Amino acid sequence: MNNPYKTLIIDDEPPARLRLQKLLENFTETFQIIGFAEDGLDAKEKIATLEPDLIFLDIEMPELTGFEMLEQLTTIPIVIFCTAYDQYSLQAFETNSVDYLLKPVRLERLQQTVDKLKLFRTQDISQNVMQLLKELSTQKEEKPMTSLTVKKGEKLIFLKLDEIRLFKADERYVKVISKDDSYLIEDALSSLESKLPDNFLRVHRSTIINKNHVKDIQKYFNSRFIITLKNSKQSTVTSGRSYNEVIKSWIAS
Repeated sequence: MNNPYKTLIIDDEPPARLRLQKLLENFTETFQIIGFAEDGLDAKEKIATLEPDLIFLDIEMPELTGFEMLEQLTTIPIVIFCTAYDQYSLQAFETNSVDYLLKPVRLERLQQTVDKLKLFRTQDISQNVMQLLKELSTQKEEKPMTSLTVKKGEKLIFLKLDEIRLFKADERYVKVISKDDSYLIEDALSSLESKLPDNFLRVHRSTIINKNHVKDIQKYFNSRFIITLKNSKQSTVTSGRSYNEVIKSWIAS
């Protein structure tokens, strides 16, 4: 391709958009940034009006997730996911000729993306993405897990999900908080969410709680809630605004 790809950056976090923009400026022969979108609905409109050749797409966003947005498109551009999905899903992305970047995106990894774009056949993109969406939908139907393996020092501990109070994203790790202790695991919150049973609820972009261990809930300003959990530290979580309706539905049930 002689001309650079007309590129749209889709991410609900301004720092992530800015970081990616600065990285892409190192590859002006490959990418021409034509706009930004801050959620799934905004992305759908921008794709229709700007007609990008290529999009950098976050997955966990308010309004519509990246996958839900793609399913509503009639024409799908080249998709490069910027996400924190687990390794199993990343293999699916590769198998379907859709590239991925783990956050935080690094310059040397972006160079690999540029190299891979040279091998792309644009006419196959829509078919590959739709196949990916079908495979990920099948993954969601798997039975939820009942325990979690965590590491403490040199030991591996099998932690029952019933003992876990909350999961909280901590940079490239997830903090697992039980009644009296906490652990770090190398996993993605979005990946965990798809496997957890119904008594776990995502109340913030970075937090999943165990509803069975909630002590009390208080209303907070700006359509948010403060949730106190039953553990030795009486951990509190402030919910995200985009999870307001989910939490209200849970309270009402």
